[in-house]
Amino acid sequence: MSSPTTSDALAARQRPAIDLIGLVALVLGACAMGISPLFVRFASDAGVPAFASAFWRVALALPILWLWAVIEEKRAGQGTRPTMNRAILLAGCLFAGDLLLWHIAILNTTIANATFLGTTTPIWVVLVSWLVYREKIPAAVPLGIIFCVLGGFALIGRSVELDPSHVKGDLFAVGTAVFFGLYFFAVQSTRKYAGAARATFGMSLIAAPIILVFALMNGDVLLPGKSSGYSALFALAIISHTGGQGLLAIALGRLPTVFTSFVIFIEAFAAALAGWLYLNEALSGLQLLGGAAILAGIWIARPKNTKSSPAINDDLSKAS
Repeated sequence: MSSPTTSDALAARQRPAIDLIGLVALVLGACAMGISPLFVRFASDAGVPAFASAFWRVALALPILWLWAVIEEKRAGQGTRPTMNRAILLAGCLFAGDLLLWHIAILNTTIANATFLGTTTPIWVVLVSWLVYREKIPAAVPLGIIFCVLGGFALIGRSVELDPSHVKGDLFAVGTAVFFGLYFFAVQSTRKYAGAARATFGMSLIAAPIILVFALMNGDVLLPGKSSGYSALFALAIISHTGGQGLLAIALGRLPTVFTSFVIFIEAFAAALAGWLYLNEALSGLQLLGGAAILAGIWIARPKNTKSSPAINDDLSKAS
């Protein structure tokens, strides 16, 4: 008969690697980020250009993120954590670069091209994990990426254009994917010493002034011309930034970086659903099939059961 120690060790060894809280945070965060184009469009209709809305998206979220960080740290009983270090500084710069390159890409290529090329983030995350961090990439991950990329192409493929005049914008879209991919590693590094709220607050504190400088250089009007614009900007800050980036930071503290990067595919699917629900943008059978392929790819690439760790092996040897 197995001793309690042996049973506990065996249960730990069989415990699924996928963290339920992390997975829920990932999905909800993706949905929150996926509907951001709606708020950007509403803000644009109220006279707020893209760079300006990107600035307000981050700046208006700062008080909420700070309050969340204080509550989070008080509940953890750890005291106030440092707001700034090199990892958070890098995360803020990368996030600002991601937003800025995304908006520049939209101005220089089609939205479909920018969206599709922007979903290549997991590919860059896998390459960095393999080449820089020397991580062993499970065979299921590239297969999952293939399914998700095909699904993404099915979602927007009919609108993708191969046009030499779009090359500049297409390259900026790829740059967006690279910056977002590197952002994952920076945030995961911050999560080793800070909570999700503190990490998101710190990177936002860096990103906001960077985006503001570019908005002013571009001559963007900062304030909406209609009252509806304020509602759109606050929704963008509270839902898409505080909710989206905050939940993503939670996921990065609980899930592998490579798997978490699949959030970009969920985000694309959520954006398509939001367009259907709120903008009367019809979803074709091919797009629904693409959504199913994305979900299948994420399922294929999910972390499998954990292997026994040295500590667990020690427990087993002691119990035997």
